[in-house]
Amino acid sequence: MKAVIFTLTLLLLVFRPVKAQELKSPNGEMRMQFSLKNNGTPTYQLFYKNKEVIKKSSLGLELKNDKKSLLNDFEITTSETSTFDQTWTPVWGEEKEIRNYYNELAVTLTQKETERIMRIRFRLFNEGLGFRYEFPAQKNLVYFVVKEERTQFAMTGDHTAFWIPGDYDTQEYDYTESRLSEIREKFDAAVTGNASQEQFSKTGVQTALMMKTDDGLYINLHEAALINYSCMHLNLDDKNMIFESWLTPDANGDKAYMQAPTKTPWRTIMVSDDARDILASKMTLNLNEPNKIEDTSWIKPVKYIGVWWEMITGKSSWAYTDELPSVQLGITDYSKVKPNETHAANNKKVKRYIDFAAEHGFDAVLVEGWNQGWEDWFGKSKDYVFDFVTPYPDFDVQEIHAYAKSKGVEMIMHHETSSSVRNYERHMDKAYQFMKDNGYNSVKSGYVGDILPRGEKHYSQWIINHYQYALEKAADYKIMVNAHEAVRPTGICRTYPNLIGNESARGTEYQAFGGSKPNHVTVLPFTRLIGGPMDYTPGIFEMDISKFSPNNNSYVNSTIANQLALYVTMYSPLQMAADLPEHYEKFMDAFQFIKDVALDWDKSIYLEAEPGKYITVARKEKGSSNWFIGNVNGYEARKSTIKFDFLEKGKKYIATIYADAKDAHYKTNSQAYTIKTKRITSKSKLSQLSVPGGGYAISIKQIK
Repeated sequence: MKAVIFTLTLLLLVFRPVKAQELKSPNGEMRMQFSLKNNGTPTYQLFYKNKEVIKKSSLGLELKNDKKSLLNDFEITTSETSTFDQTWTPVWGEEKEIRNYYNELAVTLTQKETERIMRIRFRLFNEGLGFRYEFPAQKNLVYFVVKEERTQFAMTGDHTAFWIPGDYDTQEYDYTESRLSEIREKFDAAVTGNASQEQFSKTGVQTALMMKTDDGLYINLHEAALINYSCMHLNLDDKNMIFESWLTPDANGDKAYMQAPTKTPWRTIMVSDDARDILASKMTLNLNEPNKIEDTSWIKPVKYIGVWWEMITGKSSWAYTDELPSVQLGITDYSKVKPNETHAANNKKVKRYIDFAAEHGFDAVLVEGWNQGWEDWFGKSKDYVFDFVTPYPDFDVQEIHAYAKSKGVEMIMHHETSSSVRNYERHMDKAYQFMKDNGYNSVKSGYVGDILPRGEKHYSQWIINHYQYALEKAADYKIMVNAHEAVRPTGICRTYPNLIGNESARGTEYQAFGGSKPNHVTVLPFTRLIGGPMDYTPGIFEMDISKFSPNNNSYVNSTIANQLALYVTMYSPLQMAADLPEHYEKFMDAFQFIKDVALDWDKSIYLEAEPGKYITVARKEKGSSNWFIGNVNGYEARKSTIKFDFLEKGKKYIATIYADAKDAHYKTNSQAYTIKTKRITSKSKLSQLSVPGGGYAISIKQIK
């Protein structure tokens, strides 16, 4: 690892006040200006290749019950610039090494009337800007409550945006593509049902927000290192095209409780005239602190299957019985009730999944619905729902562990908290120890429903702190975490790489709830995945759900080739083959790609990208000469044209291409695909059809 740091501090004398500062990116293409208005309001402005990207925008925080907020009346006390250049090695990731290279400007401000000190730190990378508020230890600002953060992002025009409704509890929406000026009129149609949700404004949207200008610039707004603060949304002034930060409130309506010395998360703006640069950026990770887990030998990428899709689709159930109107753990006697015959987490079925995993080289098996309490939990606002250690009568934890171990397969624990975070915390040590005692090294946690304590939101400060507590506690037990319904990630997986997955977006399960848009997966890498990997649970081969779950008429809006490509385009060190084993057994030639595709990479190259339309990615398997390519396509059929010039010169390779058949279509002929092999070199090219909702996947192996 190398690091180069150069710092210059400018002490500003009272008789020579300086109101403007400028910072350039290392390559000189990005330029940021900081200045104070005449009333002492901090502002910034951002340019890319001399084009204005962010117009002059105000900065500051409004405080609660305070006669003067941190919004104006500032003067610059000191200004410090520095350059940082470091290369670091992630535990897992899209790249073997990541360069962290930026120029920094830290402006220390003093509020004249109160003598309070606020520092704004800017880091300008080649691909974008990150900035945050910092509050050093001081006598005039110790404890304070944020009523609202007033960070602005003033747009230069009525851009095209890919957005989901601003919501305190969920990101599980399909993306809407529209002009900024159209958000208000399209907002109600963009809101779909969820177990817990609350929108705050008809022009409120969530980050990461992806936009494109009429002159071809791609702009992404997000945040990084969300620690001990509430999640940021954006509220649009659609007359002036100005976004302002909108924090998630707690049960009292407050946005954040602060104690100096402290700091906020980073606010991030990525800009490029090439959409591929947005996908390839590691800026979000770089704005997080380095890895804090000293021994990471237990953190490993995982490819898994699970007893899950059959419950999501309604074929089977999580609950053991239909006889109980209510359950009280420790009192309810499950040995005296009749099983419902649809409970999926039983020894016989789980062993079938373990056998399938062992036969086809999968690392692990997830089982949901194994523990008592599922009959009486959803929507009840019930504090003590699960204890996370007591199995149903038809699931023998020790027997299943022994059977899986004999087959060389690990088990993945499932903890549905029902959003009773207090109950989860009271059981957490016992639950994690139970996992270790029974050979479970990773957990999928869930937060379905309204948060308890009542009045809190999934994205408020107190609950953000809970997610972090659960993650750090899991690290103490050497447990990897895959959190569902939690806050969307902001690069914290760099600091705590045991966070190997999140959901926090509309995943594959919604294909069983009526479907997702066929171009959904061409938007997610530009939005949700900016902050970290997603447990999207791809790999569905039977698109007509009514064929195996008669009461569900949903249809998966994708082709098989598209599903294969997702293992490459939707980066994650945690990948599930989500469909039923019997469905894979009908298409074993296509299933081979899921078996072969890697989880961890030395290099990733984004070959084609346009949000909402298509993405093509090539990745080199870590420690191997193998490459894998994925292409996902939106609504319109297109020819994808790529070069293989990333391959080692002078070497020969065999490419196996899994592609849409000519007559394939996500809605009418989703299972039509072709498989062909082709000898290629670094000089080869490919022109390949991608049908609506389709794509292709390629495995490339060197001929030795």
